[in-house]
Amino acid sequence: MPRLQLEFAQEAFCFSTTFTVRMSEINAGNHLGNDTLISLISDARTLFLSHLGMPPEDVGKSRNGTLITDLATIYKASAYFNDQLLIEVGVTDLNTYGGDFIYRITRQHDARVIALAKNGFVFFDFVASKVVEVPTEFRERFSTLLQN
Repeated sequence: MPRLQLEFAQEAFCFSTTFTVRMSEINAGNHLGNDTLISLISDARTLFLSHLGMPPEDVGKSRNGTLITDLATIYKASAYFNDQLLIEVGVTDLNTYGGDFIYRITRQHDARVIALAKNGFVFFDFVASKVVEVPTEFRERFSTLLQN
C-alpha cells in the first residue's frame, strides 16, 4: 500500500501559533505522543477560527460551526519536553460545504518539521443536524481557494 503524501504550498498558511511541549504530553518513547499532537492541531484550529471571528462559544448562538470529517497526519520527526512548536494553519480545497484545514508543525529552535496534517471539514447546523453551505464571510475570505 502506498504511503500517505501531504504537500502544502507556503502561501496556503495564513495563521500560526506556538505551543510548548509539557512533561504530561511525553509518552513512553520519551517524545510527544501522537494523541497530543492531534489535540494540539485541534487547539490551533480553534485559535485560527477564533482569529477569524468564529470562536467555539458562538456555535450555540449561531447554530452553525465546523465539523471535522477526516484526519491525515504524517510524522516527520520527534518533539521533546520543552520544545517550542510552531503550528501553521491554512485552508485548502474549499467547496460548497467545506474544505480542508492544513497544518505544519515545526520545532522552532532548529526549524525541523515535526509533522504535516490535514482535516477535512464541513459547515454543520448543530440544531438541525445537517450539513450547510460555507458561510458567505468565510467563502469571501478564502475565495481564491474555491474549487471549480
